[in-house]
Formats: sequence, structure tokens, C-alpha cells
Amino acid sequence: MGRLTVLKQIAKDLAAQFGPDCEVCIHDLKTTEPEHSIVYIVNGHVTNRDVGDGPSNAVFEAIRRLKKGEKEPEDHPGYLMKTSDGKILKCSTSYIRDDDGSLHFVFGINYDITKLTMIESALHSLITPENREERPKEITHSVNDLLDHLIEESVALVGKPVPLMNKEDKVKAIQFLNDSGAFLITKSGDKVANYFGISKYTLYSYIDVNK
Repeated sequence: MGRLTVLKQIAKDLAAQFGPDCEVCIHDLKTTEPEHSIVYIVNGHVTNRDVGDGPSNAVFEAIRRLKKGEKEPEDHPGYLMKTSDGKILKCSTSYIRDDDGSLHFVFGINYDITKLTMIESALHSLITPENREERPKEITHSVNDLLDHLIEESVALVGKPVPLMNKEDKVKAIQFLNDSGAFLITKSGDKVANYFGISKYTLYSYIDVNK
């Protein structure tokens, strides 16, 4: 039984186990047409892809490394991605090698956790006491780390991931960052604007909305 046949069987079983929100995708790195690397996919509606479609960022990076003879990528489990239509995905990427040790396939699992993040937020507000103690701040090693933590706190304050935020949610998050002194950090405006998917002009208008 060929390696690809085995991978297809595993992909099908995984998708059946975790349901329609779980996409499992196989890319062929040795294909003569890298822009059409997907050779098998289950529940492709999660990312709106099909057999014959092109590589993701992780797969493209693997192809680039192979062509340049650079260090091969390592498996990457449990990271977050988002789709163009706002879905939040928990992803795992595994690199499958042939008997000679060369990379051949990429086995990707992309689980849509968008609804779960909303449930998590609702449960948090339900079970958290009204007079809860303030959460301890984490010690950071640089202003960049500090800015990252402040951004995380602003998202937690709103209670939903950025792709699901409306204008009012983003205003709330950005005004928290302003009140926390985040914009005193050099070039923080660029990073915050990019993170929330808005222009710097919009960013400053959100800061001034209640002034």
C-alpha cells in the first residue's frame, strides 16, 4: 500500500472522527506543479479549497526550502490561523518523508474553532465572579513583549477574536490600549493597526471617538 493511500485513509478517518469543522489536507511537495499542490482534502469547505488548489504559507515555505536546499521545516502542531472570511482555525502541519528521508507530503489538520471561542467567552462571563481579583501581570523582557501582552488583554476585554469584532468592539479594545499607554511604545501604532486590520487613520479616529 502506497504512502499516499495510507495518508488518505488517515485523513478520512480523522475528519470523520472530529466532524465537518475539521479539514484534513494533503499536499504533494514533489509535484511538477507546486501551485496545484493539494492532492487530497476532506471538508474543504472549512478553507474553501479543493484538490488542485495551491499551497498554504506553511507548504509554500517547505517548497521554497526544498528548492533552495535549505534546512527542512519541522512539524508544527497546534498553531492558530484565520481564513479570509473570518474563521479561526487551530492547525497542525506534519511533514511526511519517503524511505530515503526526502520530504514528499505535507499533512495538514485545520479545525474551525470559531464557534468554540464564542462559547468560551460566554462561559467565562457566566462563571467569573463579579468581584474577582485583578489578574497578575506577566513580567516582560522588552517593550515589544509588553505591547503583545497589552494587545492580548485588549482582545480578552472584548471577549471575541479580532475577525469577529465589529467597529464598537475594536474601538473598545483600542481605547483600552490607549489608556494603558500602549501608544507610548515606538511604532506601536503600525503594529496595532495591522493586528486589528485597520488603517492608522482609522486607529487614531478610534482613539479620539469619545473625546
